[in-house]
Amino acid sequence: MELSDSLGTTHPLKKLTPGDWLYALVVLAAAGVAFARYGDAMDVYEDAILAGSTLGLIAQGWFWKAFRWYFPLSGALALAGIGLYEQDLARAQSAFGLKYLLSSQSAIMWMCTLFFLATAVYWLGLLKRSDLLTRIASGLTWSAAVMGLTGLFVRWYESYLIAPDVGHIPVSNLYEVFVLFCLITALMYLYYEAKFAARQMGAFVLLVISAAVGFILWYTFDRQAHEIQPLIPALQSWWMKIHVPANFVGYGAFALAAMLGVAELMALKGWLAGKLPAPEVLDEVMYKAIAVGFLFFTIATILGAMWAADAWGGYWSWDPKETWALIVWLNYAAWLHIRLVKGWRGAPLAWWAVIGLFVTTFAFIGVNMFLSGLHSYGSL
Repeated sequence: MELSDSLGTTHPLKKLTPGDWLYALVVLAAAGVAFARYGDAMDVYEDAILAGSTLGLIAQGWFWKAFRWYFPLSGALALAGIGLYEQDLARAQSAFGLKYLLSSQSAIMWMCTLFFLATAVYWLGLLKRSDLLTRIASGLTWSAAVMGLTGLFVRWYESYLIAPDVGHIPVSNLYEVFVLFCLITALMYLYYEAKFAARQMGAFVLLVISAAVGFILWYTFDRQAHEIQPLIPALQSWWMKIHVPANFVGYGAFALAAMLGVAELMALKGWLAGKLPAPEVLDEVMYKAIAVGFLFFTIATILGAMWAADAWGGYWSWDPKETWALIVWLNYAAWLHIRLVKGWRGAPLAWWAVIGLFVTTFAFIGVNMFLSGLHSYGSL
């Protein structure tokens, strides 16, 4: 019997293809293996996170078809790297495949290189109006995203090779979360690039990713931040596994929107005439990015308050990090209100999105550098 609702429309599950179901089976199988191997070491909250992540990954693959190859490919490369270790961390310096490709540090350095190349090729494609060059740049961005996720997966395994009590999800310090920021921003951009058929946006969005890559490189070689460290007590919580990723979906979306704001302002002034997408397209993508970012930032703020109650006995303490998170939230709440209720479009909101990036950057990094409080464990 055909799946249909009371109005006679086809049920969404009816639209799924064999490829969709195959992808779902692959994700379920991977989750099953993870639970079989590590379930004894997981508590009920971590079981729930695994189940929720599995369903989320399936839904993401059904919603965005490109994700159906991106996630399994990254996982397969990570498993190849893990296999090369043979449970010996020292092999990272002796095994060719690890030293030059699949150790976490090697994979992340490849990510950095590919993002830099993608930025340059996007700009060449924009200035020369070359569809071939922008397609190559898009491929480089996808390749960088694959290597970045592979690197994070392998880093997770490496932390457990150091010692079981050192092992943790790689979202615990500025080095790791900057890698996460690059990945999330790039993936969100690639989705909108395909949806709106506007690869020229990449020349601007990849600039902010390259800036983050520059920080990763400086932080790696000047501060040796790539070295895996044990978690401090404040971060030894399952809350970190959901709060931090949700936060960085927000940060990535806000950064993407800001760079599109720059592109829209240039388009409105007639700069790069005929080379940029229409201002209306840039405005629409900027709005969608901020809407998604605001949703996830709201979720992250609620999760953070719940984590604070669990760790410190209170949901809110007006700690500098909490105060600036509220400022960021109010900023984008006002932006959305003005657009949806007052109908603003164009330059005012583009400028607002650009300025919002500086507000968000201070909340993300500046608070750690210049202010102290309960969250003063992520300084430079």
